[in-house]
Amino acid sequence: MFSFLPEVEPHAFLYEPMRDYPIRGGKRFRSALVLLACEALGGKKEAALRTAAAFEVFHSFAIIHDDIEDGSEMRRGKPCLHRLHGIPLSINVGDALYSKVFEILADNREILGDATTLDLLQEMIRGARLTFEGQAYDIGWIEAEEIPEVEAFIEMLRLKTGWYSGRGPCTAGAIIAGASEDQKQAIGDFGEAMAVAFQIRDDLLNLTVCAEDASTAPTTTTGGYGKERGGDIAEGKRTLMVIDLFHRCAPEEQRRVQEILDQERTEVTSEQIEWTIALMERYGSIVRTEEECLKRAHRAEAYLDQIPPSEAREILREMCSFLIERVF
Repeated sequence: MFSFLPEVEPHAFLYEPMRDYPIRGGKRFRSALVLLACEALGGKKEAALRTAAAFEVFHSFAIIHDDIEDGSEMRRGKPCLHRLHGIPLSINVGDALYSKVFEILADNREILGDATTLDLLQEMIRGARLTFEGQAYDIGWIEAEEIPEVEAFIEMLRLKTGWYSGRGPCTAGAIIAGASEDQKQAIGDFGEAMAVAFQIRDDLLNLTVCAEDASTAPTTTTGGYGKERGGDIAEGKRTLMVIDLFHRCAPEEQRRVQEILDQERTEVTSEQIEWTIALMERYGSIVRTEEECLKRAHRAEAYLDQIPPSEAREILREMCSFLIERVF
């Protein structure tokens, strides 16, 4: 990945901040999915390294823009890029990382050939569109001061997170392995279901993480959450817990929840965040969301039974358990 992110000019204004989020760490599970899916379906993981790097770079691009659009404060235990460098420069850094994704994928031609490289590029193009459609709902509901139904929220997760955190990397690995259409579908279904469950878990952690873990960056196997507790509430994000609470609480409580969500981020107090979390606990929204998360994780693991047994397949199963059942 870093071989495609050179330390050249303009260093301070572009290439150094392009390397910032990747250097901070993270779980790297999207890139691992590419390698493991390829290996599980009979391919050589060495042939998938560049594609794995492309997905990690896509993730860095996506979270830079996501942090700006959400007005977030922290990422991987440090201030977000736009808090360090300002919004205009950070948008340009994100754009540059997005262009790098296709540079890396195109560079596959010498090892994978033209046809497979084109298939990977088309998968990335399709997946990027899905990601942007999902993001449109995620930020659009906030702008419109709208609380969606659960079904609409799950569809948003499938679009925004389901592809680039699951189906996309798994499908890319399957393409490199030369897998059948049935195998590509099965491992893609696994990735999508796992990614949706992962995002639900991530939203849960935003409410339940302790102060120490909120300030610690996650790594591949250890570390904390790396984002501020209750930040999703301050940003007005429509999460499964918020939606469940909104449709269950009393009318006066409902109005107050809506007011908190629709306030400017800088105006939301810690007392309002804690009141909302306590209300979720009282109405059982956190418990029900936990149950939904685990149900989707078990569904994801069941898809793995449709592909041949292998060590890589079982590592994918263990990865799903790690990502979904983690509690810091």
